[in-house]
Amino acid sequence: MVKKTGRPGYLQIADELRERIRGGLLAPGEPLPSTAQLAEQFDASLSVVKMAMGILRNEGLVVGQQGKGVFVREDDQLAQDGDLRAEVTALRSAVQDLTRRLEQMEAALPAAARKAGA
Repeated sequence: MVKKTGRPGYLQIADELRERIRGGLLAPGEPLPSTAQLAEQFDASLSVVKMAMGILRNEGLVVGQQGKGVFVREDDQLAQDGDLRAEVTALRSAVQDLTRRLEQMEAALPAAARKAGA
């Protein structure tokens, strides 16, 4: 059920479905409930559910098949996305480390300049 938290309902629904997918409650290749079923389950309008599904499609977690429904992406597709996430995480960590080291060097420069001038 969508809660009145100030966070848009479609984001709450996308969060819940994302958790189900990542937690294994919705297996790769498994169809998601219909838009009408999800609207009833979350006590939301069809348009709100469709917006949530659009987010999951954009994230690559689900794929739609015309006339058949929306399905959880297969494992190999999710694994590739997971590899990309790991790379991005590693790059962020490296940038943070380099930023910290640069700040240390910049902090040391004025002290060295003061010693040279004395």
